[in-house]
Amino acid sequence: MPRMTAARAAVEILKREGVSNAFGVPGAAINPFYAALKASGGVQHTLARHVEGASHMAEGYTRAKAGNIGVCIGTSGPAGTDMITGLYSAIADSIPILCITGQAPTAVLHKEDFQAVDIASIAKPVTKAATTVLEAAQVPGVFQQAFHLMRTGRPGPVLIDLPIDVQLTEIEFDPELYEPLPVHKPAATRKQIERAVELLNASERPLLVAGGGIINADASELLVEFAELTGVPVVPTLMGWGILPDDHELNAGMVGLQTSHRYGNANFLESDFVLGIGNRWANRHTGKLDVYTQGRTFVHVDIEPTQLGKIFAPDLGIASDAKAALELFVEVARELKAAGKLTDRSAWAASTQERKATLQRRTHFDNVPLKPQRVYEEMNRAFGPETRYVTTIGLSQIAGAQMLHVYKPRHWINCGQAGPLGWTIPAALGVATADPEGTVVALSGDYDFQFMLEELAVGAQHRIPYVHVLVNNSYLGLIRQAQRNFDIDFQVNLEFENLNSPELGVYGVDHVKVVEGLGCKAIRVTEPDQLLPAFEEAKKLAAEFRVPVVVEAILERVTNIAMSGTDIASVNEFEDIATDPSHAPTAIRPLTVS
Repeated sequence: MPRMTAARAAVEILKREGVSNAFGVPGAAINPFYAALKASGGVQHTLARHVEGASHMAEGYTRAKAGNIGVCIGTSGPAGTDMITGLYSAIADSIPILCITGQAPTAVLHKEDFQAVDIASIAKPVTKAATTVLEAAQVPGVFQQAFHLMRTGRPGPVLIDLPIDVQLTEIEFDPELYEPLPVHKPAATRKQIERAVELLNASERPLLVAGGGIINADASELLVEFAELTGVPVVPTLMGWGILPDDHELNAGMVGLQTSHRYGNANFLESDFVLGIGNRWANRHTGKLDVYTQGRTFVHVDIEPTQLGKIFAPDLGIASDAKAALELFVEVARELKAAGKLTDRSAWAASTQERKATLQRRTHFDNVPLKPQRVYEEMNRAFGPETRYVTTIGLSQIAGAQMLHVYKPRHWINCGQAGPLGWTIPAALGVATADPEGTVVALSGDYDFQFMLEELAVGAQHRIPYVHVLVNNSYLGLIRQAQRNFDIDFQVNLEFENLNSPELGVYGVDHVKVVEGLGCKAIRVTEPDQLLPAFEEAKKLAAEFRVPVVVEAILERVTNIAMSGTDIASVNEFEDIATDPSHAPTAIRPLTVS
């Protein structure tokens, strides 16, 4: 039997599990693993500037393509604790990433040795498994189990902690004999799906709620086929956005307190039946449950049995992988359609599109400083249906989700439940690594951008091009808007007069200088007519120089974006709504004025 270090065995397993890219920062306790990574070859490594950044790069890499598993690597102690945010973000959105950390020698783990921390215990609540491997011979089995767990059932992250002496110990291991463990996913039965379709068929105004589990299962085409067979309109969740194109005749719009469309909420409130697949009834989607559920029958399909009934009790719950369930949904629908037993939904579907054409928000403003709505309008003009958008949280994400257009799965890559500031830059680098020839466009407010802007240097060093739209109002905009409920505007104001850039006025940080100092390109826009040319120039610069290109839009200081603090029936439209087609020129459907 061949002999090699446990670290080398771990690297060989990564390759046989399909890993081709990793993101990380070396250090003393993980150097044996890095030595094995170099000696083995076959895994491209991207050196991050911060280990949390590496974890978000791994997330972006996983989210960009079906089957990808991002890997992040760090040394002992603070490297592992820095990556906890990435692990939390990944488990919250059912994203498989593998976090590998170095550790102090096993003999001193209990002696408060330098950078010796019980990272496995810290990580357990935000992973599917977290293990400190104490015996070198167990390394192959622990890695094999890690990939099995990440892919089985509800996907999620795993952490493996490797003491330095364990990494260096030679073990008997033959990579040629290694095989991944079979993956198990629950599957619906024909009888369960028949009952669900029976309930759907008996309704008058049904909707399909398409969640991120459909994208995880690579089942978007099946969802579209089922919707088209039955004629049932679809509400994508924020994590499911792109499952069917925004301009599809059955796309009823997004629903929620914040990232929602006016017509999406209106369509939902008219429904009497909801079939949710691969979604988790997130609170910012549902709002108050009495409004959300009243007068509606619910069927819920989810890969994780404990999700069924977690938020509210559905009339029928089915534990199943989305793809396995949708294969049966399509099969049953085909049979019923051939027999002429499917209810005609054409009038109901047409009414959802009428609302799409009449209930719109205004995007066209000529104000200086810029109103953010105009930024998204021009993004719709500049970036086509192949664009992959990447963003995390804040008014920029909320307004972007209300006004941008997405046409394909994995083309809206959003940290949904955790929403850590700073996520966007490293995640975009991970996405662009996974799709190096694609069009990747990140969207940040100024505070999200400043949290981990050092990672732009990673894009410059490794030639990872993408366009980053930075909307700058020098405010913690979402928090400021929330503070209105407390009648305060406290500790959310980022303005100051920059001694080195007086032309900025009170906007403080000179992002153009910072971005250029990190080896990237930047364009500042102050007037609405400059936006489209700037976006076009940014695309050219990214293609020419193969680095991130930042377009900074200087916004008016205060804009309140439409949202509700309570329920989906009472969203506050703070700004003007569209009353003329010229108010929303890039809307999916031209505005119809009654």
